[in-house]
Amino acid sequence: MIEGKSIRLSKLFPQGGKTVVVAIDHGQTFGPTEGLIQFTQAAERLKEANGVLLAPHMVRFSGDLFKGYGSPAVICRLNWDTIHCEPWKYQEANIVRTVSARDAIKAGADIVLAGLVVYTGEEKHDAINVEVFARSVEEAYDLGVPLIGEVFPVGGMRSRPEEFHDYIKKACRIICELGADAIKTFYTGEKFNEVIEGVPIPVFALGAEKFEHDVDALELAYKAINAGAQGVVFGRNVVQSHDPARFLRGLKDVVQGHGKPIEIAAQYQLI
Repeated sequence: MIEGKSIRLSKLFPQGGKTVVVAIDHGQTFGPTEGLIQFTQAAERLKEANGVLLAPHMVRFSGDLFKGYGSPAVICRLNWDTIHCEPWKYQEANIVRTVSARDAIKAGADIVLAGLVVYTGEEKHDAINVEVFARSVEEAYDLGVPLIGEVFPVGGMRSRPEEFHDYIKKACRIICELGADAIKTFYTGEKFNEVIEGVPIPVFALGAEKFEHDVDALELAYKAINAGAQGVVFGRNVVQSHDPARFLRGLKDVVQGHGKPIEIAAQYQLI
């Protein structure tokens, strides 16, 4: 990794430890979302995150979140994917670029993120998605900014665990070879270590849907870290928690190995 990228990516890892990123970019595909309707207020609760993922044009509404020493790294999403449009139940994973890496940096980005979905059922569709991703990689490389590659499946695959795991394992290697500097993807269960072993770059496990109980979200993070993940990217499980700031502190303790989920949940009164 070129030096500029290495320096910027290192901001996610406190004292060489593991990272907790909070995603607040749901409005791009969900519209107004519980926990994020009052966006500035929600953003300012996340000061203790190591990084925050959001739409570049929402940095201007983030209040004091990114200001001052020790603030989270700014991670900006570069593309828009129909697979994230859960309220409309889109299934096809059509991806378009919405902003250049250069413009994301102008908005304040330290790091950028671009998604990739392959195995869509149509070779031409896969090739188009790869081309969109590769353009973002090329721009990020020229600017010396690290790019996190987001690996998602097509709709319905998550209900087929073996196929889902195999897809994530293969797609993570593909996105690494296409130039990603780190990966955001799903925790696939007991064999998640195979995903980690298949790539020479950091992998971050995402939280996906909101768990009913905070301790279950902490348990997912615990399992992913023990399997070799270098951090987590949680969204709704943070911002829709009864106390987002307190849950975030507990999540950081779990990710940094300071205790087991049930112990941390009790300590932070998350049970």
